[in-house]
Amino acid sequence: MSDLTTNLARAEAYLARFRQNGVLNHVNGKAVAALDGSSFETLSPVDLQPLAQVAQGKAADVALAAAAAKAAFPAWRAMEGEARKALLHKIADAIEARAEEIAFVEAMDTGQSIRFMAKAAIRGAENFRYFADLAPQAQDGQSLRAKGQINMTSRTPIGPVGIITPWNTPFMLSTWKIAPALAAGCTVVHKPAEFSPLSARLLVEIAESAGLPAGVWNLVNGLGEEAGRALTEHPDIKAIGFVGESRTGAMIMKQGADTLKRVHFELGGKNPVIVFADADLERAADAAVFMIYSLNGERCTSSSRLLVEASIYDRFTAMVAEKARRIVVGHPLDPKTVVGPLIHPLHEKKVLDYIAIGRAEGATLAAGGTKVAGPGGGCYVSPTLFTNATNQMRIAQEEIFGPVLTAIPFADEAEALALANDVAYGLTGYLWTADVTRAFRFTDALEAGMIWVNSENLRHLSTPFGGVKNSGIGRDGAQWSFDFYMETKNIAFATTAHAIPKLGG
Repeated sequence: MSDLTTNLARAEAYLARFRQNGVLNHVNGKAVAALDGSSFETLSPVDLQPLAQVAQGKAADVALAAAAAKAAFPAWRAMEGEARKALLHKIADAIEARAEEIAFVEAMDTGQSIRFMAKAAIRGAENFRYFADLAPQAQDGQSLRAKGQINMTSRTPIGPVGIITPWNTPFMLSTWKIAPALAAGCTVVHKPAEFSPLSARLLVEIAESAGLPAGVWNLVNGLGEEAGRALTEHPDIKAIGFVGESRTGAMIMKQGADTLKRVHFELGGKNPVIVFADADLERAADAAVFMIYSLNGERCTSSSRLLVEASIYDRFTAMVAEKARRIVVGHPLDPKTVVGPLIHPLHEKKVLDYIAIGRAEGATLAAGGTKVAGPGGGCYVSPTLFTNATNQMRIAQEEIFGPVLTAIPFADEAEALALANDVAYGLTGYLWTADVTRAFRFTDALEAGMIWVNSENLRHLSTPFGGVKNSGIGRDGAQWSFDFYMETKNIAFATTAHAIPKLGG
């Protein structure tokens, strides 16, 4: 990986087109400004300087994109699965060919370290390849026999869908949502987050350069209350896949109610990592640190609550604090950087406000807790650890979405489970123990959609991804994705001349 000076020069070369031309919408195969000509400014969190002017789409722009997606749907739906498979693999090839550009643009747009963003394109290409291989079987169903009857099920794509993606790791999460929609035979209107719109523009361009037909994938930038709302309310959009805050998910559900829109939500989390005294403490500490401080702590699956058995609490939290203090905070394009600037001044203020709340609540600041004077003067916050906390504190209950970890002791397994479940969220959990029977017992009772035992978050694309409670509705991954983007149809064939009830004869 090159040094910071070289990386800055490369990034500027990739960003020049956005600085000069802005970030346009993409409708029916063409780059277009907002219909009313309005735009907004997107800032780099590194130095708070403008990166580009972004088209500010509104209801009329969404209507144009929805019309394009609707018009393109019949031909895309009719395309053979093998043809869609080949095309999605071409998109994956094209993503990999521009991997460096994607990584540098994303790092400057989001503040995420290049050491993590370098993998963004590879992950995105993997998502396209995985669902490409499933495309030929997407419509397959089952044969179900009954007395005198054979039932045959099949699946058909639901129609044009809306995809609303967040500002954290936006490229990878966009591919995770859009690839299965395309593999299923749906057309797409994509509304990216206004804080990080650049890589979405790259992605749709890449897809069409690989041969994706015009209108199959449309992009409308804009604000959530304008473009986002118009998308969720539009009658031609049959479903909304959304990744973001729980409160926003609730609003989307309300907005889509009048059109009976299907929704899939991957929402917030306040995920516990539970460490018992019999665990491999060094590995557990490394995993806990990785899952809260990588990606600036701006990830829904971060292990933001650390529940530790009381007998090892002081020892273990000291280990975590020492690791946190050694984490390098710096420019996202510096290869040594682990934690870069947070996405936006508004989000930085939220995180710093929560740190102040934690101190006011009486928790002990064991590491970090300060704004850092990073290069460029952007939104840098040090990796933070609170100890001597209780589960009733706001820092233990509310999603901070930053590099802030709250450590709470527990006496026994029953208390650990009670603490882990005593939040509104239920996305992930991480359990560290050498007792296999405890692992079965505990994971069975833990209220979370995904649980890792003696591991950090290692994704296997064939497994279901999603949460319970306020963390979401539905599951992504493999056939679970197709269940969302497709309708299941059942056809019953009579195999005997059975007696039919006679009325009026």
